[in-house]
Amino acid sequence: MNGLHPPAAAWSRLVAASVVLLAIGSWYDTGRAQSPTPFGTPTAAVPQPATTVQAVRGSRAQGWPEQGRSEVLARHGIVATSDPLAAQAGVEMLRHGGNAIDAAVAAAAVLDVTSQNDTGIGGDLFALVYVARERKLYALNSAGWAPAGWTPQFFTDTLGVKAVPRSGVNASTVPGAISGYDALLKRFGTRSFADTFERAARLAEEGWGQAERRHADLLRTVPQLTMDPDSAAAFLQDGRAPDLYRIIRNPGLAKALRLIQKQGRDAFYRGDIARAIIAKVNAGGGVMTASDLAEYRSEWTEPISTNYHGYDVFQLPPPGQGLAALEMLNVLEVCAPTLGVDLAKLGPSSADYWHVMVEAKKLAYADLYAHNADPAFADVPVARLLSKTHAADLCGRIDPTRVSPVGAPARVDGGTIYLSAADRWGNMVSLVHSVFSVYGSRATVSPYGFVLQNRGAAFSLDPKSPNVVAPRKRPFHTIIAGFVMKDGEPVMAFGNMGGTVQPETHAQHMVNMIDHGMNVQMTTDAARFTHDQATNVLSLESHLFDLVGSELQRRGHKVERVTGEAVGGYQGILFTRDATLPRPTFGRRSAADNRPVNGVYRAGSDHRKDGQAVGW
Repeated sequence: MNGLHPPAAAWSRLVAASVVLLAIGSWYDTGRAQSPTPFGTPTAAVPQPATTVQAVRGSRAQGWPEQGRSEVLARHGIVATSDPLAAQAGVEMLRHGGNAIDAAVAAAAVLDVTSQNDTGIGGDLFALVYVARERKLYALNSAGWAPAGWTPQFFTDTLGVKAVPRSGVNASTVPGAISGYDALLKRFGTRSFADTFERAARLAEEGWGQAERRHADLLRTVPQLTMDPDSAAAFLQDGRAPDLYRIIRNPGLAKALRLIQKQGRDAFYRGDIARAIIAKVNAGGGVMTASDLAEYRSEWTEPISTNYHGYDVFQLPPPGQGLAALEMLNVLEVCAPTLGVDLAKLGPSSADYWHVMVEAKKLAYADLYAHNADPAFADVPVARLLSKTHAADLCGRIDPTRVSPVGAPARVDGGTIYLSAADRWGNMVSLVHSVFSVYGSRATVSPYGFVLQNRGAAFSLDPKSPNVVAPRKRPFHTIIAGFVMKDGEPVMAFGNMGGTVQPETHAQHMVNMIDHGMNVQMTTDAARFTHDQATNVLSLESHLFDLVGSELQRRGHKVERVTGEAVGGYQGILFTRDATLPRPTFGRRSAADNRPVNGVYRAGSDHRKDGQAVGW
C-alpha cells in the first residue's frame, strides 16, 4: 500500500475476501467429515462446534462496516468487563445506590468465580480511581510481595533451580487482591464485602455456564491441573475438562467468599483462609509464613503520566509496565515528525504507519526491561524515561525503511481481566486483576477452591537485575490500567488484557482514538499488532497481515499471522461532559434523587473476549 489509504470500497472487498479465504482454510483444516450439530451443541468429536462453521461475517448498516457491535451509551452508570455476568453484577450495584468503586469490586468478584483461568482471589490487583468529589485521580498498587524467605539462594541452592518456577507454590507471592478490594471499599466505596461479594458467592454456589474461551483455556491446561490434586478436584470432572456450556459450581470458593463477607480481609490474611494458604505452601516445599500474609498491605501511590497530542494519559507506576505505554506515545509524538511521518494522515492501512509503531514499541520496551522493578528496592528513573527529551534522544534509532535489531527478555504471556466502571456522580474506575499465567501457579488452596497466582515467576535471579528477587519485594508486573484526562477533566478509563502486549496495545488504542478519531468500540474492533522483543517476531492479526504483511517483510520484519488471542482484550468507558448541566452533588440526598451524570458515558468491549458493556 506504500502508506496510501485504499478506497473504502477496495478496503471492504479486501476484508471480505480475506474473511472468505480464512473461512475456506478453516473448513479444510477441520475437515469435511464433521457434521454440524443443531444449535452448536458440543459432542465428544467436536468439543467446540463453532470452529467447524463455514460462513462469512455480516456488515453493519451504519458507521464503519467492520465494527462488531455498537457503543453502549448510558447516563446513570456503566460497567465494561470481559464477562456479561460480571458486568451485570456491577450495574446491579449501581442500580441499588452503590458507586463506581462498589460496582468495580462487585464485578471483579464475579470474575474471580467465573474466570479463574485469568484471575481470582489468589491474584493481584491494580486500579486507577477518579474521585469526582475531589476531582482527583488516585492509584492503588495491590501487588503481592515476596515471602520473607525468598532470596536468590533459596531458589538456586535450596530448590536447585536457575529461575523462579512458573508453576507450583514457589511461583506464588502473597496474593494482593483481597487487600486491594478492602482498600478500595474503605477509602472510596459505600458498600461492604457483604454487599459487593453477594452476587459472586451465589454464582459459586448455584453455578454458571461454561463459555467457549474459558473452556478452551481449560482444555489446554488439563495436564497441568491434573498434577495438583486440589486443582483437579476444583476444576476438572473425572480428570477431564467439563463440557462446553456445562453448569460449573465451586462450593469451596463460595465458602471462602462467605467467610470474607463476614470477616473482611482478616479472613484471608489472618484467619481460616490464611491458614489454608500456608498449609498448601508448606506442603509444596514453600516458605511463605503467617507473617508474610498478616503484615501485607496495599499501597496508595501517585499515577504517572505523559501528554499525548493534548491529552494526559495516566498509568500506574512501577513495578507495573505502564511506563512503556507512555514512553511509546512520547516516541511516536516526538519522533514521527522528524522522520517525515504523519500517523494521522497515513492511517492504519499503511505499512509505513505500522513500521513506525513497531519501532517505537521496541525502544520503549528496551527501557522497560532495563529498568523496571519495585521502586522500594531499585531506582527506576521514571521521570527521565518519560521526558520528551529522552524520546527525542531515541529518534535516531528509528530507520523509516528498515527493521531494527533487538535483544531482550522473552515475552511474558498471562491471563488477566480488565474492567472499567463509572457512576452517576462522575466517579470512574480503571481496574486490572490477574493470576498471571492461565490458572496461575496451578496450585489450588483447599478447601477453598481458588488458585494462587504465579507472579513470582517474573522475578530475576540475576544479582545485577533491578528485578532480582528479595524478601518482601514486589516483582515486575505486566498488568496495567489506563486513564485519560484533558484540562483536568476525566475523559476515559481503559485497559487491555494480555501479559506483555498491554503497553503496546494501550498505545495503539490512544493513537486510534486521538489521532484517527475512532470511537471507544471501533478501537478494539480494529486489528492490532504485537511484537516479541526477544525474537523480533512481529505478529499481525489476520486481516492486517493480508493488508501490510508482505510490505513489512520487505523491510526486514519477521512477520507472522495470528488470531485475536495474541493481542489480548480491551474494555473502555469514555465520558462526554455536557457543560450546560451542573456538576453532580454528593451525599445521601443525591443518591435518593437518582439523577443522571452531567453528560453521557460511552463504552466498548472487545469481541475477542466473552464480555460486554452494560449501562442504565
